[in-house]
Amino acid sequence: MLRSTPCHRQEARPGCQETLQQGPPLPPHFEMKESAEQNLQAKNLPLDVAIECLTLRDSRRDVDVVKDPVEEELHKEVEVIDATKKALQQRISEAFEKLCLLQEVRQQLNSDHRGKMEALDIDRGCLSLNLKSPNISLKINPTRVPNGSSTLQQWDDFSQFNKNRAEAEMKEAIELREAIALTIAETKNELEAQREATEFAFRKRLREMEKVYSELKWQEKNILEEIAELQQDIRHLEEDLHRKFLNLKLCHTRLEFRTYRPNAELCRDQAQYGLTDEVHQLEATIAALKQKLAQAQDALDALYKHLARLQADITCKANSMLLDTKCMDIRRKLIVPAEKFVPEVDTFTRTTNRTLSPLKSCQLELA
Repeated sequence: MLRSTPCHRQEARPGCQETLQQGPPLPPHFEMKESAEQNLQAKNLPLDVAIECLTLRDSRRDVDVVKDPVEEELHKEVEVIDATKKALQQRISEAFEKLCLLQEVRQQLNSDHRGKMEALDIDRGCLSLNLKSPNISLKINPTRVPNGSSTLQQWDDFSQFNKNRAEAEMKEAIELREAIALTIAETKNELEAQREATEFAFRKRLREMEKVYSELKWQEKNILEEIAELQQDIRHLEEDLHRKFLNLKLCHTRLEFRTYRPNAELCRDQAQYGLTDEVHQLEATIAALKQKLAQAQDALDALYKHLARLQADITCKANSMLLDTKCMDIRRKLIVPAEKFVPEVDTFTRTTNRTLSPLKSCQLELA
C-alpha cells in the first residue's frame, strides 16, 4: 500500500501542475484591463473638444442662436462619449473583480500544489525506508488518526474542486477579455461614426452660412447702390426746388414792384395776369417737389434702416462662421497627434495663422 501511495500522488500532480500553469496567465488580463483604462482616459479629449465647441457656439449672436443640426450632433456626441465611458468603466470594474478572483484562485492553487509536493516528498522518503535504515524506530500510537485528516475521496474532491474552479475562472476571464476587446472596438467605432457625423454637420452648416453670407453681401451691395442713386435724386430735387424758389422770388419781386405803378398805370394788364399765373404754377411745382423730396427722404431712411439690419445680420453670420471654423480647427485634435497640432486660428485673438480667402478676411474684419 505504501508503494501505491506515491503513484496515486503522482497521478494527481499532472492535473494540478497543468492547471497551475494555465491558471496564472494574469499578464494578459492586466494588459486588457490597462488597455480599457487607456481607452477610457482617451475619451477625455473628445469630451473636452465637444464641450469646448458647445461653449464656443454659445457666443453666437441674435438670430444665429438656434438649435441647429450641429448643436444636436455635438450634444449627441457628448451623450455617446458618456455612454462609452460608462461601458468601459463597467468593463474595468469587471476586470478588476476578475483579477482579484484569479489572484485568489492562483494563491489557492499554489498552496494546494505546495501541500501536494510536500506530501509527495514525505511519501518518497517513506518509500525509501527499509529494514536496514538507521532512523527507523517504534513510535507511540502510530495508527492514530491526526486531527484534520481527510478521506481519500475528500482529498480527491478538494483537488478536483480547485482544478475545476481554476478552469472555470480562466474560462470566464478569457470570455471577459474578449468582451473587453469587443467593447473597446465598439466604443471606438461608435465614437468615430459620431465624430464623422458631427463634422459633416459642421461642413454642411458652414456651406449654408457661406451661401447666406454671400447673398447678404450681394444685397448690401445693391442697397448701397440704391442709396447712392437715391441720394443723387435727392440732390437733383433739392437743386430743382432751389431753382423754383428763385423763380418764385423773382415773380414775387416783379409783382411787388408793379404795385408801385402810378395812377392809371396801376392796371391789371396781361403781364400782371401772366405773373400771377406763373406764381400759382411755381407754388404748385414747389409743393410737388417738396412732396417728392419728403418721399425720397423717407425711402432713404428706410434703406438706411434696412442696411443697418442687413449689416448686423452680416456681422452675426461672419461671427458664426468664424466660431464654427474655430470649432473645426479645434476638432483637428481628434485626428492630429498632440505634438503635431498647430491651431489654424489663434485661440485668443481669433486670427488665422494661414492665408485666408477674401471671404474669410472679410469675416475677420467684421468679427
